[in-house]
Amino acid sequence: MTAASVAVIVTTYNHARFLADALSSVFAQTRPPDAVIVVDDGSSDDPASTVGAFPGVRLIRQDNRGLAAARNAGVAASNTDYVIFLDADDRLDAGAIACGLACFARAPECGFVYGGHRYIDGDGTLLGERYEPPGDDPHTRLLQRNYIAMHGTVMYRRDRLLEAGGFDPTLRRCEDYDLYLRMTARDPIAGYADLVADYRLHDGNMSKDHRAMLDAALHVHGRYRPAADADARRQAAWRQGRRAWRRYYAEEMAMAQYEARRAANTLGETLAGIAHLAGVAPSLAVREATRGIKRRIVQVLPRPVRERLPGLTGSVPAPGRIRLGDLGSVEPISRDFGFDRGTPIDRYYIERFLERHASEIVGRVLEIGGDDYTRRFGRERVTRADVLHVRPGNPRATIVGDLTDPAILPSNAFDCIVLTQTLHLIYDVRAAVSQLYRALAPDGVVLVTAPGISQIDRGEWSSSWFWSFTPSSLQRLFADCFGADVLVEHHGNVFAATTFLQGLAVEEVDTKKLDPLDRSYPVIVAVRARKRHR
Repeated sequence: MTAASVAVIVTTYNHARFLADALSSVFAQTRPPDAVIVVDDGSSDDPASTVGAFPGVRLIRQDNRGLAAARNAGVAASNTDYVIFLDADDRLDAGAIACGLACFARAPECGFVYGGHRYIDGDGTLLGERYEPPGDDPHTRLLQRNYIAMHGTVMYRRDRLLEAGGFDPTLRRCEDYDLYLRMTARDPIAGYADLVADYRLHDGNMSKDHRAMLDAALHVHGRYRPAADADARRQAAWRQGRRAWRRYYAEEMAMAQYEARRAANTLGETLAGIAHLAGVAPSLAVREATRGIKRRIVQVLPRPVRERLPGLTGSVPAPGRIRLGDLGSVEPISRDFGFDRGTPIDRYYIERFLERHASEIVGRVLEIGGDDYTRRFGRERVTRADVLHVRPGNPRATIVGDLTDPAILPSNAFDCIVLTQTLHLIYDVRAAVSQLYRALAPDGVVLVTAPGISQIDRGEWSSSWFWSFTPSSLQRLFADCFGADVLVEHHGNVFAATTFLQGLAVEEVDTKKLDPLDRSYPVIVAVRARKRHR
């Protein structure tokens, strides 16, 4: 079989000062591209001199016709199976091509796949990171918001891209969002949580023109309004997305104006103008400005500091003023983790973690106790589902025995192992991790969740509940066996930890308060580790 070919198409318009950084990231790929094309969309800053320093790069010049036309020109000049588009002011992670191809290998039916990205400033300083999974209905989720967010994370099948009509050259902004919506209406897509690109935030970003971006977003979004007889869920998503775009840019405009016009005698006039431009009520403009200030504060703080300040809302009650209410008893609300009240708090994080890595639940999959998560998140990508249980008697088990026993699991057998809330019940955790590694096929992935802050089971597992974990302990434990290809996540904050310890259920709390992350309060620690060829 002929190996898949990949082109990286770099578009530039007066961003020559960043172009060398972008091209260096392309040539630093662990899996080199088969073609590199730079499309100069009528620049006046001489990108040709930069391109000349990179042998083998093809330069295409055209009059300024916009980003969509530049990308179409790059596609027309390429002849590869897959394409990645990179703006000249952004850059790729060294594993971008390899990760995209690996995702296509798991989900070959997709029109495109995408990963996560980092935010950096003009000098390359890390500001934050983002990845959102596509869910079970990617098109409907895109009607709510553009969760892909950065175009450089996307790898397209070139033939599917052309079948969809390419980029619309009449659009000067949001042409990528338009293409996402068009392709997801006809093709499946997949996401993966690896951070594969850096999005550079600087004064020259096109997205800085908030009014133009709002007009473009609403125009593109309006093209995909569901028909009157369409699914009610999709219609509701479209309406929600309409409001979300207005709110988002109301916040952005509010922040820009607030920073430019801080004087008290002009602030009210400024907010009223923003409300009119964004099509929202003045009270909403004030609220979005406040939210925007908080968000900007969070953005400029180093990540360790942000994680210690997940809320940035409200004030701490003075000593003696705290009211514990229903949480003031020495007895928890539930001693069964919240199962008797609904969905336990830790399941909120476990299922979000598995959703983030759903595209890696593929092929032959092993799960502990049952195959519910395998079927739910792997769906048609799973060719065989095995279930391991430590003791006989589980009718769903296809393998029975102790995970630490080398005779139990076959070697090099599983493309994915889903190990949720199990590692803490194994005394010899090092032996368990070693057996997980041995049982994985080359390039196979293990997805692990383990308790951090938790109750201890009082029933079946009470005598074998040995451990709780921290992000550092699991990072070291898995890195000792898997090497560098280990991603560790932590989920939770003081609110989540408190409600989980009390045994409250997801259905009875405000889930928005579960989303902020605080490393000091890990309810769940999660690991994605890949077995590489040795």
